[in-house]
Amino acid sequence: MQNLSTNPAGPENEHIVENKELNLWEALIPVVLLMMMLAYNIFYADGEWFGEYSNQIILLLGGAISAIVGLFNKTTIKTMALEVLENLKSVLVPIMILFLVGALAGTWLVSGVIPAMVYYGLQVLNPSIFLPASVVIAAIISVATGSSWTTSATVGIALVGIGTALGIYPGMIAGAVISGAYFGDKMSPLSDTTNLAPAMAGTDLFTHIKYMTITTVPTILITLGIFTIISFNIETSGSADVSALLVTINDTFNINPYLFIVPGVVIALILFKTKPLIALGSGVALAGVFALFFQTEVLKTLSDSNVTAIFNSIFTDTAIVTENEKLNDLFSAGGMKGMIWTILLICCAMVFGGIMDGIGALARITKSLLSIASSVFGLFASTVMSCIGLNAIASDQYLAIVIPGKMFKKAFQDKGLAPENLSRTLEDSGTVTSVLIPWNTCGAYQSGVLGVGVAEYFVYAIFNWLSPFTTLFFAALHIKIRQLKTSKIAG
Repeated sequence: MQNLSTNPAGPENEHIVENKELNLWEALIPVVLLMMMLAYNIFYADGEWFGEYSNQIILLLGGAISAIVGLFNKTTIKTMALEVLENLKSVLVPIMILFLVGALAGTWLVSGVIPAMVYYGLQVLNPSIFLPASVVIAAIISVATGSSWTTSATVGIALVGIGTALGIYPGMIAGAVISGAYFGDKMSPLSDTTNLAPAMAGTDLFTHIKYMTITTVPTILITLGIFTIISFNIETSGSADVSALLVTINDTFNINPYLFIVPGVVIALILFKTKPLIALGSGVALAGVFALFFQTEVLKTLSDSNVTAIFNSIFTDTAIVTENEKLNDLFSAGGMKGMIWTILLICCAMVFGGIMDGIGALARITKSLLSIASSVFGLFASTVMSCIGLNAIASDQYLAIVIPGKMFKKAFQDKGLAPENLSRTLEDSGTVTSVLIPWNTCGAYQSGVLGVGVAEYFVYAIFNWLSPFTTLFFAALHIKIRQLKTSKIAG
């Protein structure tokens, strides 16, 4: 894959400021207070302490606390500001990619690409293999949309209803849906967490996705195998009728196999090592052309001008209303506008991390971590536990990626490990375990939407709880643990 590093200077030139005046307990003050504010926001303010952008504001407050600690330990404001600037410069490419991801989601919707994936995906449903089929359907739709939440809230609800009518335990169905949805969420270039993890670790999007397949593919295959065995040992009754959904999709969109040319071209460009910005930009442009050819009726419902409708899908909210309410949430997208929340979170995290760099706190903390995690396996294990711990404490999967990503980045480099090791571990433990914690935003959302409690689906969300064990297994046996080049370690 094209080595498009998120750090223009390259990881070999990255540095973390040392500060002999700062001790470990002082370095931990901003982290502890940040965790306390996040916990208060979740448990006592329903995530709205400072409104919609509470997490971003809390990260900035954490940065302010870090700055105060730094001033007391002889760090100048200029030093902190320069580190913040370097951090913000390092995420310029990921931010541009995120904007394109939003545009891609919008144009793939109005062009019929996403509806076509849903349409053909639903048709693989069969009562005799309902659970593994549910995993596959959820995975296909989640890869197409980049959202586990949207997948669960639409097709997931339908699958739970259908499976329950067949006499299958709802916890099993919910576990299958969540397993497939989070597999797709991890592997889709449209996913915000899939863009966030490499941005934090210092690698590029497609290198990250390719490297994730090493642990993710075995995990999903084991998951499918277990659900297949379960399916052979349960009795079903009735029929899996998704005809109403299929009819609605077919009546709303012009569904045909030619629409798969769009994702096919993007995949081909990626395989030929085209830069992510060019590959994703081509996907947006091609989808716009296909919308003009195949979805003129859809475009007319969105605007008087077909071109205006396409531009709106790129930049702002798009909602295609159908006769089936279950599909309306799926057939909506936020365009570039929908990515602003995640982009602001990244920027605020870079401010917090930059000040922590500038005052020498990261150097102090990473040295302590390295003294505890003396082995490569210990470093992977520490990262996994930190991600899971933050999912429980901060109750937010984004922060479970952002904070460990920033804190462990230098530690992985010091061990001579390529940044994709860290980005993969962040997703294997931060992204997927969020849904297993009842008070985490993801756990609460999935439980509420699917109507199945976390305790009921926990055991059956096999992909989610198995992923951290898989990444630790590979680390323990040192399988496919990519090293930095010698020149980079020397740098």
